[in-house]
Amino acid sequence: MAAVDQSLYPIAVLIDELKNEEIPLRLNSIRKLSTIARALGEERTRKELIPFLSENNDDEDEVLQAMAEELGVFIPYVGGVEHAHVLLPPLETLSTVEETCVRDKAVESLCSIGAQMKEKDIVDYFIPVVRRLASGEWFTARVSSCGLFHIAYPSAADPLKAELRTVYGHLCQDDMPMVRRAAASNLGKFAATVEQSHLKTEIVSIFDNLTQDDQDSVRLLAVEGCAALGKLLEPQDCVAHILPVIVNFSQDKSWRVRYMVANQLYELCEAAGPESTRADLVPAYVRLLRDNEAEVRIAAAGKVTKFCRILSPQVAIQHILPCVKELSSDSSQHVRSALASVIMGMAPVLGKDATIEQLLPIFLSLLKDEFPDVRLNIISKLDEVNQVIGIDLLSQSLLPAIVELAEDRHWRVRLAIIEYIPLLARQLGVGFFDDKLGALCMQWLEDKVFSIREAAANNLKRLAEEFGTEWAMQHIIPQVLEKINNPHYLYRMTILQAISLLAPVMGAEITCQTLLPVIVNSSKDRVPNIKFNVAKVLQSLIPILDQSLAEKTLKPCLVELSEDPDVDVRYYAKQALQACDQIMVSS
Repeated sequence: MAAVDQSLYPIAVLIDELKNEEIPLRLNSIRKLSTIARALGEERTRKELIPFLSENNDDEDEVLQAMAEELGVFIPYVGGVEHAHVLLPPLETLSTVEETCVRDKAVESLCSIGAQMKEKDIVDYFIPVVRRLASGEWFTARVSSCGLFHIAYPSAADPLKAELRTVYGHLCQDDMPMVRRAAASNLGKFAATVEQSHLKTEIVSIFDNLTQDDQDSVRLLAVEGCAALGKLLEPQDCVAHILPVIVNFSQDKSWRVRYMVANQLYELCEAAGPESTRADLVPAYVRLLRDNEAEVRIAAAGKVTKFCRILSPQVAIQHILPCVKELSSDSSQHVRSALASVIMGMAPVLGKDATIEQLLPIFLSLLKDEFPDVRLNIISKLDEVNQVIGIDLLSQSLLPAIVELAEDRHWRVRLAIIEYIPLLARQLGVGFFDDKLGALCMQWLEDKVFSIREAAANNLKRLAEEFGTEWAMQHIIPQVLEKINNPHYLYRMTILQAISLLAPVMGAEITCQTLLPVIVNSSKDRVPNIKFNVAKVLQSLIPILDQSLAEKTLKPCLVELSEDPDVDVRYYAKQALQACDQIMVSS
């Protein structure tokens, strides 16, 4: 009797916790379903646990969602694929609840289980579930059924397939908009399983009905179906059935539908083919670029480069470029920002001449835009233009604007310029760089914003790597060391950081002769923050310098700092001394 009681204990614990008033406890017991199922064994899980869960579905949404998720991976615990059908009843019930996230998770789990079931079991158990849900009185059941057809259809016999297509057609004309929405959003998945002959007739007919729905929320989901269906149909059928729908949608009275078309247009063009794109979709795209709603223009502007890649340069210059010029001075800053993030990619598409004549003036106007994000988006993609027009023309036309932005009042714009400087340096070459940008790099070391000073120090290191130690010794090191006497301690700290970054690039000899005396001298600074940063810098130099020099110069300085009145200075000095001793012991 004790053994029987012991074997019943896990299910008893589950029942107790599931009926507990505390939601976390109930949730915890659901999360441990797999552990309990292992303890019960496969047969008892099928006969006791699953029926219990089927009855216990009146709970908080988060508990039901967790249950739906757990059941989706429960096949191994009920005895494998042969017994997978026992998991369908509780999930069928969960598919009818009011809360969307619970239904979605239940449908996801049903699809996961259905994908693993044998064909015979799908016909015997899964398709009846789809039927019951599709004919459910409450709309939630019908909504859930729409997501299951693509799993049920391939395993069905021809008469049953015809029935499923008819049922799906009825769901697409349901009285409830929520059901039609679900049918529209799942049409692509269902269509992918339907035979080509029925695709052209029944599925295209269903799709046509959805595109004429009086609810814009249904029509905008039908837009997604355009691209999915277009890829399944033959090119000529796509042109006959899908293309007119796209053109109509681009003029839809609802801006949400037009927005969706603008977002999906590139995929729709791929489905329609290049000829149809030129003839029919270019005018539709131009309409979207000039739409009254800013949201639609934002979506269309963000696709301008991808769309132009499908077209010939002549068509792009003739039809798209005039719209791009208009958008560059659009009243909405978000439209200009969306355009700025992609417009640089148009340069390789249009070629050198068109870029110089048509695009450069647009780039310049966007570089001077009052909204920092617009300027930022242009700066970050300058290399794409450089590949097309060459550095000479880039430096003549855009460099004055870049220099102006280096002193921009928005620090993020200045930061973007700094991060672009090494790339610009590589492209401009050392002579041009010294003339135009050298002074700026030093100026940033004394910026009011810490992130700019930090980026400026990193920038000097990258420039030294790019142009070599000889150039750095002439153009960077003297100017950096000069700034160590700045009256403001924060700027002196930046110089210490710059020295610590430059030292590994410059090598041991220059570090010993030129950089080290300046660092040691800074250890006598009156500000504790400078002194403990000196300790940190000295610690970073230990691996670079040879042992005798470390013993003779570094150690006395660190010993002195380790006796400083300030606790932080003492701490970092002792850390550096320990590192120094460890390296000496190991060598």
